[in-house]
Amino acid sequence: MKINRKRSEVTNRTSPLAPFRHDIFRTIWIASLASNFGGLIQAVGAAWLMTSISQSVNMVALVQASTSLPIMLFSLVSGALADNFDRRRIMLVAQSFMLAVSGLLTVCAYYGIVTPWLLLIFTFLLGCGTALNNPSWQASVGDMVPRDDLPAAVALNSMGFNLTRSVGPAIGGAIVAAAGAAAAFAANTLSYFAILFALARWKPVTPENRLPRETLGRAVSAGLRYVAMSPNIGKVLVRGFAFGLSASAILALLPLVARDLVGGGPLTYGVMLGAFGLGAIGGALLSARLREFLTSEAIVRYAFAGFAFSALVTAISSEAWLTCLVLAVSGACWVLALSLFNTTVQLSTPRWVVGRALSLYQTMTFGGIAGGSWLWGVTAEQYGAANALIGSCLLMLVGAAIGLRFALPEFKSLNLDPLNRFNEPLLELDLKPRSGPIVVMIDYDIADNDIPEFLKTMAERRRIRIRDGAGHWALMRDLENPTTWTETYHVPTWVEYVRHNQRRTQADAAIGDKLTALHRGPNPPRVHRMIERQTIVPDHYERYKRSVEMH
Repeated sequence: MKINRKRSEVTNRTSPLAPFRHDIFRTIWIASLASNFGGLIQAVGAAWLMTSISQSVNMVALVQASTSLPIMLFSLVSGALADNFDRRRIMLVAQSFMLAVSGLLTVCAYYGIVTPWLLLIFTFLLGCGTALNNPSWQASVGDMVPRDDLPAAVALNSMGFNLTRSVGPAIGGAIVAAAGAAAAFAANTLSYFAILFALARWKPVTPENRLPRETLGRAVSAGLRYVAMSPNIGKVLVRGFAFGLSASAILALLPLVARDLVGGGPLTYGVMLGAFGLGAIGGALLSARLREFLTSEAIVRYAFAGFAFSALVTAISSEAWLTCLVLAVSGACWVLALSLFNTTVQLSTPRWVVGRALSLYQTMTFGGIAGGSWLWGVTAEQYGAANALIGSCLLMLVGAAIGLRFALPEFKSLNLDPLNRFNEPLLELDLKPRSGPIVVMIDYDIADNDIPEFLKTMAERRRIRIRDGAGHWALMRDLENPTTWTETYHVPTWVEYVRHNQRRTQADAAIGDKLTALHRGPNPPRVHRMIERQTIVPDHYERYKRSVEMH
């Protein structure tokens, strides 16, 4: 799996700290440190409070599941919102909501009225805020830094979170031990003000879009269709789910590891989370260097294997120092895998749909984490935490083997900027934006010896058409003039036809140029744009006319 790459391929390596040259990224990154710091303190307080108010091992594991479940359930809708509305405002709403929920949780904990199920409801609501915030935040990274700095920016975001994880949980454990869970929740409430202030000052430049916004249902279906017709993104989703399902065991069961396997308290639990965070920082700093010598698939397989090793040692260790040592390994593997998944999705997706693609990636990954947290909690309840960790170790090895079938693609320097070759044609009919359905037919004149290459290219054209919103795609050959081939597809309305053409990227241009080169004749391929019309029984014409006028 190791690759000996030429020196020329790595001389232009981007510094892992390059994104800090951009003021807005640096400002929001620093503000996020404070917010993440508070969030981790809150997580320690919630996990340890659950061990105090419930004797159920499964309820302890459900604390993490209740935070991850909303991300699985609502991320796709949040991604559609991120692609159609002001991402900064969405993040402001999400952060304000989490501020309110955290404040209410603080009050309830202070007065001692938190029950196990009430605690899960609060953590679920905080997860809902995270689900709303994350697609907009991750999609906004591409608005803050240029494309070349994007992998480093994603790694820095992971490093920032894990930088706070390296000390936040330990401090959170000390706060819980000294002042109780309510104090930890209060610290989290205060932490939201920094990110709210930074977002309020940010004035992003948003490109003008003259088309009306997509409806929520149409936006969601467009995101699903794009990902379904993008094989590389599909591979990331499969690997992300497998990683989340197996690797969630360590973080979900860590409170039990601290309490039962090494005989510690909340401070021990915080120190163990800190060791995981320190390892994650190291993984973020090493990621760029590792990508020079290893393929993406190799890094992911090593991440699975490293996590499996860590789970096995954690299961059999009774020494806190040894457990902390292997937790640092798992932290590095966590960041290496997840940041690579995230970057692959962003580099494989144009800006118009990046929020939805990232939300689907989060849905699969956090769905795996939520399902894994429940699975390993039930397993630990029946067979003990150690046996549950050993089971997760075996599943992680299976996750590494999945790469034999769903190998992760390499980073590609695809130009996913809009192609901007489409000019809306002048129409003789007075169409409204919602008029349709629109049928498009494109005639090609293809020589017999070019037919194999033409059909191969058309297969890729079909994928791009459907990915960008076309339906009922077909390729037909004229029986009377066999050199004439006609590509045809439908779109629901005229505005969707315009939107479909605006979604074409610079990377897609090669397919169109190749088809034009295969076409014979002095003129380019002939394009027919038509609107479907149904025949009407004369007796019902007046009723039809009135219905048209009403709409």
